[in-house]
Amino acid sequence: MEDLPSAISINWAALPEHYSDTFFEERLHESPETFLVAEDEAGAIIGYIMCRIEYGFSHTKRYGLARKGHIVSVAVLEGHRHVGLGRALVEESLKGMKERGCTEGYLEVRISNEPAIDLYRKLEFQTVTTHQGYYRDGEGAYLMSKSL
Repeated sequence: MEDLPSAISINWAALPEHYSDTFFEERLHESPETFLVAEDEAGAIIGYIMCRIEYGFSHTKRYGLARKGHIVSVAVLEGHRHVGLGRALVEESLKGMKERGCTEGYLEVRISNEPAIDLYRKLEFQTVTTHQGYYRDGEGAYLMSKSL
């Protein structure tokens, strides 16, 4: 709980999409195994990932329902990018999803966010579909998913 203000601050600094404080609190309480932070050497929060556990139609199987982990938001502060923190946050949250019984993980990513798309592909996420106009500014998103 004491890290939430820092995660919210990072969200505002690093991403164009913002969530209410209550939304952050709900994600933490619902799935603490998948709400993680990264700290620098001094203990300052420099990144976070927030997920939720859902049950619905599978993105990785042709038919059927699945327990899924949804990566809602992941961000690392500008001066700390490109050193593996985002990858570590995603990998650890995927482990948390498996602990909670998820059989797949998924996320939406801006179609212009090539560094993130490259990272997700390296982590074996596959593009399932494109959502045109997904973000408030009208940009589309790729829905990417992987089996756990």
